[in-house]
Order: sequence, then C-alpha cells, then structure tokens
Amino acid sequence: MTYWPLIKVLPVKTNLHFVRHARLFGILSVVAVIGSLALALYPFKPPCFGLACGIDFKGGTVLEISTAPKPVDVRLVRESLGAMRLGDVQVQAIGGANSAMVRFQTPEGANAADTNQAVQARLTQTLGSVKFVSVDSVGAKVSGELLRKGVFALGLAILLMLIYIWFRFELQFGLGAVAALFHDVFLTFGLMAILRIEFNLEAIAALLTIIGYSMNDTVVVFDRFRENLRKYKRMPLREVIDMSINEMLTRTIMTSFTGLLALIALAVLGGPTLYGLSVIMLFGIAIGTYSSIYIAAPVILLWGVRRDDGEAEPLRPATSRP
Repeated sequence: MTYWPLIKVLPVKTNLHFVRHARLFGILSVVAVIGSLALALYPFKPPCFGLACGIDFKGGTVLEISTAPKPVDVRLVRESLGAMRLGDVQVQAIGGANSAMVRFQTPEGANAADTNQAVQARLTQTLGSVKFVSVDSVGAKVSGELLRKGVFALGLAILLMLIYIWFRFELQFGLGAVAALFHDVFLTFGLMAILRIEFNLEAIAALLTIIGYSMNDTVVVFDRFRENLRKYKRMPLREVIDMSINEMLTRTIMTSFTGLLALIALAVLGGPTLYGLSVIMLFGIAIGTYSSIYIAAPVILLWGVRRDDGEAEPLRPATSRP
C-alpha cells in the first residue's frame, strides 16, 4: 500500500464500505440524540432545563475591581470565590494588570445584597487593598432575552445552511446537511448536561462554530459526491457514496486532527475560563466529522438523488490557466 511521504499513518487511497454500516450507526445516532435531549431537557425547569445555566442566562452580579498599583492575581481570586459555591464564577483581567471583572451567581434562596457583601468581604480579605469600581446586576429579564437571542441565532444558522445547500446542490442534500447539524447540536447539549459545562454565551459561540465546521466538512463531501454522480452515471448510488467518502477521507481526517491539536492545547493550557469552550469544540469537531459520513450521506441514500444525462464537467488542474 502506498503512503504519503510525510504522513505514514494515513493511506492515500482507502476502500472502506461506509454505507454497509449506515443502518447500525443511524440507529445508534437516533438513540444518542434521544438520550441527549432527555438529559438537556430534564428537569423541565426554565430557563435552561437540564443544562447548567451560566450568568448570561440565569442572572447574577458583575463587579469591576482595581488593586492599583499592584496587579490582580486572577487565579487567586477565582480560587477564593470558587470556595464560596457561587455557581458560575468568571474572573477576567481588563484594561491592564491592575483591574479585573468578577462575575458570579447568587445561590438559590440567598439574598443578592447579602451575597454581594460577602463576595466583597472575601475579595478584600484575599487581595488586601481593593477598590470596587462598579457593581452591576444582570436581571432575569436581560438573561431571558440573551437566552432567546442565543437560541434564535442557532436556529437561524441552521436555516441559512439549509437554504445555502439547497441552492448549491439539491433539496435532499440540504436535508442531509441539516439532519447532521441537528445531530451535532443535540449531542453537544447532551455532553454539556453530563459534564455540567456552563451554558452561556461562550457555549452558544462554540455551538455556532461547530455548525460552521460540520457544514464545511459536509459540503466538501457533497461536492465530490456530485462530481462522481456526473462521472459514473450507471454506478449504484451506494457505491458512489462510498467512493466519494473514501476519496475525501484522508483530507477530512487531517483537517479534523489539526483542529483537535489546537483545541487540546487550549483545553490543557487555557485554564478554567476556556476549558468548557475547548471541550465543546473538541467534541463538536469529532462528532461533526462522524455526522458528515454517517448522517448526511445516508439521508441522501434514503431520499434518492436526481441524475441527468449531461456530460461530466472535467476538473481543471491546479496549475493550468484559463
């Protein structure tokens, strides 16, 4: 078997039978989606149901502190407030090393004013001389609006992807791509529910990134699939799908692996603030690669595809000029 000179693990050409196992993986995916939805929705308690609501969607308090002239020890502040069990605690340096933004939740049943005083006392005890520049509260109304806008952004992104694929390919291609997107989003919600990763605006941004990555990978496979449909007009659809996925498999794996390396480094070295975002995107890239093969393509097989009698469009070599 011939291998690439610099990548000895991946073969240049594979001949795997993906469609043969599509039914099995389809059943497993349906079960996983149902389980993920159950974990994400139960208990049926708004605003985030089974997900761990962050400050953005649940409400809380935002403190801006200054320790000038000495720098703020962000890690020490995060550890100190974490011991108070305030839920989602976020500490971020702003405007230089002497200032920081502290965001925390008010525990259920506790008074917001009392919690705020306790946090300020803990910060004074931890940092010594500290100035509280501003104190703001994120109310339930603002949090609910942010949640609605975040969910709307996810739905709008998926709808626009359907329209894009519909115009570029055919409707059944769009349905396959959207099925893969819903699969990826629902399974990611399940992961967040299991690991208790905070559901906040950062998580929404990660989900939108996953949607973009999954769609990009799906479009690459669909493009090769459409090209092969024009070349091999009498070949059974199952074989065309297998051929197309095999031809793009090495490219897909290498693209995913490159992204995974960067995200692993971010998860290990990025600290608690970026850990949840990194884990969501790590899982999303892996599941997005899977869904392009075992969700998007099988939907086309079930739906069927129109074949015309036009001539195949020859590919222009990369070095050629028009």
